[in-house]
Amino acid sequence: MKCIYAILPAIALLSGLNPPAQPTDPWAGLRFLAGTWEAKTSGGSAQAQGAGAYTFAFELKDHVLERHSTSGACKGPEDFDCLHADRLTIYPAGPGICKAIYFDNEGHVIHYDVSTPRPGSAIFLSDAAQPGPQFRLSYELAGGVMIGKFQIRMPGKSDFTIYLEWSGKRQ
Repeated sequence: MKCIYAILPAIALLSGLNPPAQPTDPWAGLRFLAGTWEAKTSGGSAQAQGAGAYTFAFELKDHVLERHSTSGACKGPEDFDCLHADRLTIYPAGPGICKAIYFDNEGHVIHYDVSTPRPGSAIFLSDAAQPGPQFRLSYELAGGVMIGKFQIRMPGKSDFTIYLEWSGKRQ
């Protein structure tokens, strides 16, 4: 019995050496996105070329990362609606897992899996098993310039096609 009383304090002391793990930051790989960015389009197959801005901000007490965009000057065919608006909501979906959902004023809804292959890089990839095209949205921060691409892979095709590219600096 004396032995048990001697072991209990030792166990209590040892358990204090390894404090519980602190929760990891679900946003660690995506924090580089935060802020308001210029967006000057360059290339791609989109019908319009233009400029605008987008903002990534933590909202709902840091439970989501929201991207809001606005379009600026736009040049396109006469019947092209240049007033584009969209929202991308990124949320933690488990330890080390983020997902996103996209909505725009044209009625598009896209669900994405989010990965951060290296610091300053984020890739949003829709599920290829869903009907219709697969979408890939990527952001790369290089030398203070954010480079973005929106790509589409049509059913039955092996490669993505660039629909829109843009770049810009933090405002």
